Amino acid sequence: MNKIILTIGVAGSLLTSPAKKDGTIVYSVEQSEYLLSEAIGNIQDVKEWIEWDLLNEKLNPNLANTYIEHLNQAEDLIIEYETSHIQTKYNR
Repeated sequence: MNKIILTIGVAGSLLTSPAKKDGTIVYSVEQSEYLLSEAIGNIQDVKEWIEWDLLNEKLNPNLANTYIEHLNQAEDLIIEYETSHIQTKYNR
């Protein structure tokens, strides 16, 4: 019974995360889009928390603005990457 469960687990992991011969994980376009959208969602969550802390005077305004600025830059870079790399895969 344990061998069957182990075999199914190994086969499932091979099917869900294909890898190149050097061990690099290769994601499908859909997986990449999902991961990028999750990253953007996480950044937006952190920005919301910072704004909430700023409103409740738990964070220095200058520091909060610096954090928001850097998070905006990170979000823009992810969006730029997504539009240049993911959408070009659909055009192939």
